[in-house]
Parts: sequence; C-alpha cells; structure tokens
Amino acid sequence: MTQYLDFEKPLSEVEGKAEELRAMARSDSKVDVEKEASQLDQKARDMLANLYRNLSPWQKAQVARHAERPHCKDYIERIFTEWTPLAGDRNFADDHAVMGGLARLDGRSVMVIGHEKGHDTRTRIERNFGMARPEGYRKAIRLMQMADRFGLPVVTLIDTPGAYPGKGAEERGQSEAIARSTQECLRLGVPLVSVVIGEGGSGGAVAFATANSVAMLEHSIYSVISPEGCASILWKDAEKMREAAEALRLTAQDLLKLGVIDRIVAEPLGGAHRDRHAAIASVGTALTAMLAEFDGQNAETLRGQRRAKYLGMGSKGLAA
Repeated sequence: MTQYLDFEKPLSEVEGKAEELRAMARSDSKVDVEKEASQLDQKARDMLANLYRNLSPWQKAQVARHAERPHCKDYIERIFTEWTPLAGDRNFADDHAVMGGLARLDGRSVMVIGHEKGHDTRTRIERNFGMARPEGYRKAIRLMQMADRFGLPVVTLIDTPGAYPGKGAEERGQSEAIARSTQECLRLGVPLVSVVIGEGGSGGAVAFATANSVAMLEHSIYSVISPEGCASILWKDAEKMREAAEALRLTAQDLLKLGVIDRIVAEPLGGAHRDRHAAIASVGTALTAMLAEFDGQNAETLRGQRRAKYLGMGSKGLAA
C-alpha cells in the first residue's frame, strides 16, 4: 500500500476512492464501476503530474526520504551481476551501514560501495539508518585501494542523512575516517563515479562522492546539513525547515546550476518509490554512460580531472 507524503493527501483521497470502487466490484460482480474508476485514475494522474511539476525544496527532501524509495541493496541486486560482498575494515568491525564489494556492470568488473538504510524496522536498526561509523569509511578506503590496485572503476551510491555522530564513533576517529576516505577518492588512479539516490548528507556523503562524475536522482537532495539541523542553528526552531531547505540550495536542479553535480537522472512520475524498477534501470543506464566518459584515460589524467573539478567548485555559481 502506497505511503503518501503530507503534500499528497488530496491525491490519496482520489486514488483511495478508485480502489474502493474496484473493491466493491470485486465483491459484487453485477456492479460496473470501471468507467468511474478510470475517470478517477485519470484525475489522479493529472494531480500527480501537477504536484511533481513544481515541488518545493522541502517537498523534494520528503520524497528523497520516502520509506519505499529503492535503497543501495535494491540497486546492487538489479543493476549489477556477480555481486561479491566484502566486509570489515581489518581494524575494528564491519559497519552494516556501508555495503561494498566486487560486481559486474554490463559485463565490466567494478567495485561498488554505498550507504544502505534498510527497508523495515529490523534492517534500519541493523544498518543504523544509513549513518556510517568510522569503520564504514575505513572499509570503503580498503575497497577503494583494492580497486586501484587491480585497475577497477569504483561506483558509489550515496544515501545517508550524514555520518553517525555517536560517542563511540567520535572516540574511534569519525572525522579522521571521513577525511581519509575523501582523500582516497582524490588519490584514485581509476574512474570514480557517484550517484546520490536519496539523501546526500554532509561529509558522510562527500567521503564517497568526491568523484570524477556525480549524478543525482531528480528528487534526491545533497547538502552540508539537513534542513531541520540548519533551521535549529539559524532560527533555533526546527519547524523552520521549509525556509532552510530553500536557502540550502539542496535540490539536484540547483546543484547542477552551481556545478556541484554533473547530471540529473530522471525519476518516474511521482518519484522513484512509485516505479522502483524504472528508477533503478535509469540509474544503471546513467552509470554505464558515466563510466564510458573516462574510458582510456590514464591515472594522471583522472586525478587531474578530479582535482580541477573540486578546486573549481562554486565558480560557476559565483559567475552567475
């Protein structure tokens, strides 16, 4: 059953009415409601198109966090073949908020690393809601170094509210682990491509996304802080999250204009959660195209392109 967001309540009423009519017809075969139900379906499609045509930044944040949106594990299972998970940081533990391993993308060997939020209460707790601890970033560093050693492109899938801020994580060097992971991204002599599939939160996202090419799903978000966190700091009121979301310029459309990302991957009408298979297929196509851009480039060229990209970041927005 579809979980509706706050701004989708009018839509839920129309779609609910159509389903009620069809349920009535199923219980009584003499009742013919298909014409009326079809009219409601068309009305719902029109409403959905209108709603998603002009989403506000805060509404996009809600869509990016939708519980039914496909997560890293879903993309890995459907886009890649011969997935072989690799675990542990060889130092402290295995962080289940970070998935990583070897796989093939259209027959090409790659290293895949991503944040996994989980899909129900048990898995969300197990995955720590996608918030990585230091061992998660150290696992990612280990896998990036392995990919570099064997000449494998690295693909990262970003979906995290941010790095875990708990006491244990801080004791084990959270900020140092994030910095080292970001540094490793810049050092890689193989192509590194990233897609923000949901939330890209702060340094926890940058540590995987300091890439040659960065894409975002159409209704995903990428920001230095969450709208609620920003509102709490600036206005001392988390309820000002709508204003904060507007000011943060966290949407894919804003970030493409600013030159922070390189492309936007279109989502099905109503968001990735309404047609998971189509959304996942679109990301797969985008990843193949992104990797193809760097075919034949040597390590020095790839590092130079990455360095120039991040040193020049923001100049596009300043010029405008």
